[in-house]
Amino acid sequence: MPELPEVETTKNGIAPYLDGFIIEKVIVRQPKLRWMVSNELISIVQQKVTGLSRRAKYLIIHIECGYIIGHLGMSGTLRIVELSDSIDKHDHLDIVMNNGKILRYNDPRRFGAWLWADTLDDFHLFQKLGPEPLSEMFNADYLWRKSRKKVTALKTFLMDNAIVVGVGNIYANETLFLCGLHPQKQAGTLTKAQCIQLVDMVKKVLATAIQQGGTTLKDFLQPDGRPGYFAQELLVYGNKGKPCPKCATKIESVVIGQRNSFYCPKCQVV
Repeated sequence: MPELPEVETTKNGIAPYLDGFIIEKVIVRQPKLRWMVSNELISIVQQKVTGLSRRAKYLIIHIECGYIIGHLGMSGTLRIVELSDSIDKHDHLDIVMNNGKILRYNDPRRFGAWLWADTLDDFHLFQKLGPEPLSEMFNADYLWRKSRKKVTALKTFLMDNAIVVGVGNIYANETLFLCGLHPQKQAGTLTKAQCIQLVDMVKKVLATAIQQGGTTLKDFLQPDGRPGYFAQELLVYGNKGKPCPKCATKIESVVIGQRNSFYCPKCQVV
């Protein structure tokens, strides 16, 4: 699943082709995604794009009369294509621009979403989201308060969107390894010093991933078709049985919250 850096990379990649241009129309070939594509999207004509933003893993296209909100789901990709480009059977939605370009959404699993909001203030999917990990709101004091008395596994806690958004499976694994913290450690046992270290490392790992273009494992491609490059830097994720880059102990894995978690049994303490 594309995570926060992949969505941020996608936003940055498509912005030059959308921002300031006019949406001529939206073509919906398959409305049955995770949720039905909002009917309002079909009626969009001759609307100027006034900006793009991101909230958690949601891409937000600002237009004159409201907001188009997209989620890439498990396997969704966005590409900038020409009007003459052929259509794939999994190309479910096109946003046709007045500059001769199309923002095309492809999703084999159809678990993504394309929704409409008149305003972002009360958009239902944003109501219970925690702070953005790269914002000042996500800090050591905040994490310390939220973690008190929590018996949840630290990795599950870190991936909880009500605590902080966008720290998905890949980046949670990498962050915990770099902090020397076991993914099964109870969140409530974090010290203040560990909270400082954890917040700092979350920000560094995500910022590095965004700079390098996201992580390509299987499904994600940047809008121009180039893969993300952060996969070259993965230290533990997907590396079960390989030597730890710090101590050469074999990387192990455990399922936490139905997700594979990778860790060094020597370097990462409970």
